[in-house]
Amino acid sequence: MTVCDVNELSELFPPPPAAPPIKPDLKVSFILSPRFTLISFAGFIDCLRHAADEADFSRQVYCHWSVISPDLSPISASCGVPITPNRTFADAPEVDYLVVVGGQLPWSLDLPDETLDYLRAQSAKGTVIIGLCTGSFILAHAGLLEGKKCAIHMEHRTQFHKLFPGTQVETDLAYAIDSGIITCPGGASALDLVFMLIEAHCGKARAVKALTSLLVDHNHASRHIPQRLFGHLTSCGNWRVEQAAALMERNFSNPYSVAAIAARLSSSEREINRAFQKYAHASPSHIYRSMRLAHGQWLLVNTTRTITQIALECGFSDGAHFGRWFKKSFGEPPAQFRTQRRAVSRKF
Repeated sequence: MTVCDVNELSELFPPPPAAPPIKPDLKVSFILSPRFTLISFAGFIDCLRHAADEADFSRQVYCHWSVISPDLSPISASCGVPITPNRTFADAPEVDYLVVVGGQLPWSLDLPDETLDYLRAQSAKGTVIIGLCTGSFILAHAGLLEGKKCAIHMEHRTQFHKLFPGTQVETDLAYAIDSGIITCPGGASALDLVFMLIEAHCGKARAVKALTSLLVDHNHASRHIPQRLFGHLTSCGNWRVEQAAALMERNFSNPYSVAAIAARLSSSEREINRAFQKYAHASPSHIYRSMRLAHGQWLLVNTTRTITQIALECGFSDGAHFGRWFKKSFGEPPAQFRTQRRAVSRKF
């Protein structure tokens, strides 16, 4: 067995750079029910993790999450794995979404009145509530789904209809949004939902990063992120271009040089450049810069970050450098672009 040298490991896995001084774009809290479904929770939170930071550093920079409960007692998943909450309701943070993770019935409905009261209070104050897996049963039990559309697993249709006849049941939707409540059948459809939320709050680039980091197939990506810039390159048929483009999509703030990309792929700069000219009809540097500028374009319209903050997130040395390339690509300075095209905040 080969013993790894600590210094060699530090070169291969460098520490993260200083985190940018910004507020998270997406804040989520989870409430886990007894015997909750681990795959729905894990898939949802791991997408947030990959979208929240550069590379695989996993810091809560662009996204923030916590697991909350009336107390800090561990909660066991349906597979027996326990998860310990890190916040109580009393000190829970303000969030954009409160995700209730359901699981094995009827045990998942065995929640204290304190939890149901907390859900009602959060819904009343305008927090968007998400019912994941059989979390829809919990939301209906709390009185939050009366007269609303609800997406559930087809296996639970009869049970749900008998318990809550005043709710419109849908079994062919990945998720349903109705008046501040989102429901999702769980399983792989939880990925559909979290991709949508990340794209809406953090931009397509971060949604793509989460997607590619989890090795979700490209057909899935094309359905849920249709405007993914240069996404076709990650399935163009040339392994150098595919892997290089995927690496670019995951690293905007600290972009690799072409030489570094070639080294990571055990290739040469010449081979990388030739492959990109053949399959992308442009140099890898041009493609990389275009990806980062497109992400900056989205951030200008959909966030309140300063141009300097956006420049740094997109891998430019400062606002002036970003501004020059942005004007060259889009025909106007970033500030003017933002003023003329600022979007109305997305609401559910």
